Amino acid sequence: MSVFKKNQEGAPLEVHEVKTLNPMLLLACIIVLAVIATYVVPAGAFDRVPIEGTDYEGVVPGSYHRIEGNPVSPFGAFIALSLGLQDAAYVIFFLFILGGVFKIIEITGALHAGISNMIRVTAGKEVVLVPICLITFSLISAFAACCEEYLAFLPLMYMVCMACGFDSILAVALLFCSSAIGYASGMTQAFSVGIAQTIAELPMFSGIGFRFVSWGVFVTASCIYMMWYAHRIKKDPTKAYNFEIDKKFRDQEHFDPNTIEKISGRQAAILVIFFGTFIFVAFSVIKWGFYIDEMTAIFLISGIICAIIGRVSPSKTADAFVDGAKDFVWAGLIIGMCFTVSGILGDAGIMDTIVNAMGTILSGLHAAAAAIGMFFLQDLLNFLIPSGSGQAAVTMPFMVPLADVLGVTRQTAILAFQYGDAFTNVVAPTSGEIMAALAICHVPYGKWWKFIWKLWVIWAVLACTLLVIATFIGYH
Repeated sequence: MSVFKKNQEGAPLEVHEVKTLNPMLLLACIIVLAVIATYVVPAGAFDRVPIEGTDYEGVVPGSYHRIEGNPVSPFGAFIALSLGLQDAAYVIFFLFILGGVFKIIEITGALHAGISNMIRVTAGKEVVLVPICLITFSLISAFAACCEEYLAFLPLMYMVCMACGFDSILAVALLFCSSAIGYASGMTQAFSVGIAQTIAELPMFSGIGFRFVSWGVFVTASCIYMMWYAHRIKKDPTKAYNFEIDKKFRDQEHFDPNTIEKISGRQAAILVIFFGTFIFVAFSVIKWGFYIDEMTAIFLISGIICAIIGRVSPSKTADAFVDGAKDFVWAGLIIGMCFTVSGILGDAGIMDTIVNAMGTILSGLHAAAAAIGMFFLQDLLNFLIPSGSGQAAVTMPFMVPLADVLGVTRQTAILAFQYGDAFTNVVAPTSGEIMAALAICHVPYGKWWKFIWKLWVIWAVLACTLLVIATFIGYH
């Protein structure tokens, strides 16, 4: 992905990409540690039974037993990488197609014209983008469980943030911190809350009122933090954590309102179709339950229509599509490596051992302390099982009876699971979506950590406070 600026003739010029520390090195180290763990951690397993109404199997509490270990050999680790890429194929190819479509839209010139005119209109008021995006995208995630789908919005968000004088870190945060807030609140979020409540034998989406309050608390705190950051770097761009890298991609020319050309009729039509596609995708996810395959088809159709309207030849359209897909190869490899880690731990039979050990730690704690402990243990487990639905299927059958013994309501246990599952997704290097987003926006993991750790601490404090309140009010 690139940021464009105009040359003297008005044609967009591509700024060449700079090299940064490749996050694949970090993931490679994590894979090595996972392989070593298969020789150190004893293998074990729970008995499992089908979870009624879902495609998942849940563990039988108290059934943990040792099994014969299956350590992963060095050669097997390379095989696991291939298998991880295959498991992540549905996300990887979605990214390839999305990148191709986005490049088609770029070569029509409509995006550059639209963003230029947007900056002229919103000059001095760009910071309102922060609460608008956080509220909108977090609500979509809270109701429709969107996360990796936001990779579709990322190239556009990146261009808008850079043009508004913000930075690449804020572009990632506006989408994926919104997703974390939505998952933590999960008003009608079926993939984790729905499965967890099914396992806990609670009415589907019950307790929605307290979760809505949680959403309000988290989105307010996040708005304050990000608006502070946006105002800070808008006033002094050198304060941006990723300034040195961003300046290689940022449009170096200041927008002069007198030199910006008005959007042509064709460009306006392309922008209406392009933005309308995002609205239709969001609607279809919520209304009809569309997912990656359907979203891919919608974006492909949109790209073809925009190429026709923009009078882009079939040959140039195909070339642009290939160029755009190439921009996402790196992100695809990173996602595959993240899938590899959980695959290694699962195939070696040590995942259940880790879950069993963590659950034992909570025994004997006061109800409020146990609820907070569940939150932090789910945080740790999320490094190993990034999938919310998968984590619910593995941990909730174990945590529900433990909550009953400790005096924690089942609804509170699910709340602890939600918070732990959601917030770690934006910091865990095994989270495919956040690592892909950082790669797409040229953000080194260390720079992202410098930004996100403060917000994560705020979230953690608020989560613990809400869990204590839930415990004392007997949240059901």
